[in-house]
Amino acid sequence: MSYKVSVTIEKDDYGYYAYSPMLTGCQSQGDTFEEVMYNIREAVELFLETLTEDERRIYLSKEIMTTSLEVEVA
Repeated sequence: MSYKVSVTIEKDDYGYYAYSPMLTGCQSQGDTFEEVMYNIREAVELFLETLTEDERRIYLSKEIMTTSLEVEVA
């Protein structure tokens, strides 16, 4: 079965960090964007395998979207 899961990717001087705000504790990292995407997909799949169908419905009942916002500061 296929699920839609929101993930957040952060980049810093050391690489990329990814986590799912919907799945507490589900996180990963990687040196490149491609690597972190592969790693977080695997982490999410493993996390979801540990849940019952009812738990999956509860955890995945909302969609979280993240975007960038440009602001001006005086």
